[in-house]
Amino acid sequence: MTTVRAATTETIFEYTGLSPTVFFTIVAMMVVTYKVVCGMFVSADDFVPVKTQPLHLGDMTEEELSAYNGFDSEKPLLMAIKGQIYDVSTSKMFYGPGGAYAMFIGRDASRALALLSFKPEDINGNLEGLSDAELEILQDWECKFMEKYAQVGQLVPKKTLTENIED
Repeated sequence: MTTVRAATTETIFEYTGLSPTVFFTIVAMMVVTYKVVCGMFVSADDFVPVKTQPLHLGDMTEEELSAYNGFDSEKPLLMAIKGQIYDVSTSKMFYGPGGAYAMFIGRDASRALALLSFKPEDINGNLEGLSDAELEILQDWECKFMEKYAQVGQLVPKKTLTENIED
């Protein structure tokens, strides 16, 4: 047993220049770091939502959608693509406050997604003047959202004063 230990110690020192204690401490720290980093990336399939029934909010105006912008932790994170509203709450790391795509929350982000733009003036639902290639990019985004997130409603035009009186 002593010869095996001595041979191991000698081999570790020969290849790394480190004592076995330092070598195994570094290996252990690498394993822990790997586990921590992998734990940060939980897939949507591993996430079990608290609410068991799908959220359905129905039709809403852009003004109503803007209330779901991530600043009220009691409300879901919503964004629209081509007028369809999606609940992206399962991806708070990306869409929540401080996330890379937080500026899209509570808005129709169709134009910005089509242009692959983060410019504030592009974050709207106006598709006028987009090229076929840009519309194809938007279609890819829409397909990804339809696969990953629940559609909870759709955007409708703002009601006029006379429509409100008739209701």
